[in-house]
Amino acid sequence: MRHVVSASLFVLACALAQPGAAQKVEDKPVPMDKAPFHIPVFSNDYLILLNVNIPPGRNTGYHIHYADSVSVNLTPASQTNQNYGSVEVSAPGTGGDGEPGRATFTDVTKDGPRTHKATNVGPTPFHNISFILKNRAPAGTTVSDRSGVKGYTQIMDNARLRAWRVALKPGEATGQITQTAPGLRVYVHGGVLAEMIPGSADRGMAPYEGDFIWQDAGQTRAVKNTGTTLIEFVEFELK
Repeated sequence: MRHVVSASLFVLACALAQPGAAQKVEDKPVPMDKAPFHIPVFSNDYLILLNVNIPPGRNTGYHIHYADSVSVNLTPASQTNQNYGSVEVSAPGTGGDGEPGRATFTDVTKDGPRTHKATNVGPTPFHNISFILKNRAPAGTTVSDRSGVKGYTQIMDNARLRAWRVALKPGEATGQITQTAPGLRVYVHGGVLAEMIPGSADRGMAPYEGDFIWQDAGQTRAVKNTGTTLIEFVEFELK
């Protein structure tokens, strides 16, 4: 009988210990590109691009922003944030991202790494496109100057990149630009458009919200909305 009781107590002790062990594993911070709902969908020599889509009632787990990064908001949601090692949880808000199309830069080079957990406490999914810069320092490229070019509004300029927002109603077009550094386009509102490239036929596209295009340096183009809905995207050139 003593052996049966001892065995039962041992099994009970193991059962009680397992949730705690599981919790410790769950709470261990991981790199940003390994976090729940942060799905890598593209990578090259310059960046790792993530599709971040957090369903209602779910969280990202603790993850580390270990390098300079950018996020472009697509659909805001009510979120709380908690820094690793802190018991404080921020009041529900919109995850600091605001309305669709807002782009934010996380400056790890200046401010150091950040480890936190975001929880979607609202009824709608939270969705953004984020990218992590692989290089720890600027490459020294010269980005284009689009000031005064129709359709382009500069929204970001720092040591790592420059960014512009473009919003075109049906029939509207941008002025022509020449991209002088490699970069990325992220669509906030999709539709039907044409890229007009000198010496070439117009190139039609039908992107969706959250689609993206990698763009090499040296491209000269204008963009026209040939559809029936608003098109909005954000373009980045990397320094």
